[in-house]
Amino acid sequence: MEQRAFDRIGRTASVIGLGTWQLGADWGAVSDEEALAVLEAAADAGVTFFDTADVYGDGRSERLIGRFLRARPDAGVMVATKMGRRVAQDPSVYTLDNFRAWTDQSRENLGVDTLDLVQLHCPPTPVFSSDAVFDALDTLVAEKRIAAYGVSVETCEEALTAIARPGTASVQIILNAFRRKPLERVLPAAREAGVGIIARVPLASGLLSGRYTKDTSFPADDHRTFNRNGEAFDQGETFSGVDFATGVEAAAEFAALLPEGTAPAQAALRWVIQQPGVTTVIPGARSPHQARQNAAAASLPPLPPGTLAAIEELYDRRFRPHLHSRW
Repeated sequence: MEQRAFDRIGRTASVIGLGTWQLGADWGAVSDEEALAVLEAAADAGVTFFDTADVYGDGRSERLIGRFLRARPDAGVMVATKMGRRVAQDPSVYTLDNFRAWTDQSRENLGVDTLDLVQLHCPPTPVFSSDAVFDALDTLVAEKRIAAYGVSVETCEEALTAIARPGTASVQIILNAFRRKPLERVLPAAREAGVGIIARVPLASGLLSGRYTKDTSFPADDHRTFNRNGEAFDQGETFSGVDFATGVEAAAEFAALLPEGTAPAQAALRWVIQQPGVTTVIPGARSPHQARQNAAAASLPPLPPGTLAAIEELYDRRFRPHLHSRW
């Protein structure tokens, strides 16, 4: 699989990675055996980048990845975790002492001495402008608790603030055919600065797979049930902030625009990795089959210009008036 560089840290990652939120919690139940099978299938398909967080299942996702790493030390996987969502979202808690405690727990969960990449997990906006926060992250690197750090953001403005920091190795941001705003300023700024872009929610929480109808329901413990209006965390994390019924209709239109025989989910991933500046995209998978299908998107031919233009028109018509100013 194609490997792309995180220029500021001299590391590379597969252009299709694996998001592992669903292996921890909030996407319905996944057994340990099922989760480990997903990790195995992804690695066997050429995936070398796993994204996780200390809060996914209260560390369960990290611990499962740690089990995988011990069983497959030769897999060459770069693991990016996140910190900061275990506590009240108050800028004052983003301190060096807390960072040490949080990263020590992640190191234990993953079974490693040094974490490959640690991202601030969508912290309050003022955190991105705090010199003390970034000094503390630099200290973690100097202490070899972490090899590098990045940020996960909700808004483009947060991303641009982080990119301006000389130690920021990566920015994780929602990017998909229904959430295009990062293309305007964030991706160009990241390319110029050598900051890696990790694209999350690439299938709009499954909408772009084309598998859902307006009558589709999800388990009670699935965030697609309990966070549709931002009840638990930022609304943009669930269906990219798209109204579900509108998203179902738009996903059908998206599928109709694709070259014959192209699976919508794979095309949606192909769209993301065609955007200049994207380092890796991190779709989730709840089964080995999904993991293999996601990885196979890397080998698809580029979407043709006519298809790209039609996808842009779909966004402008369906979503730009409602979403573009929000994130």
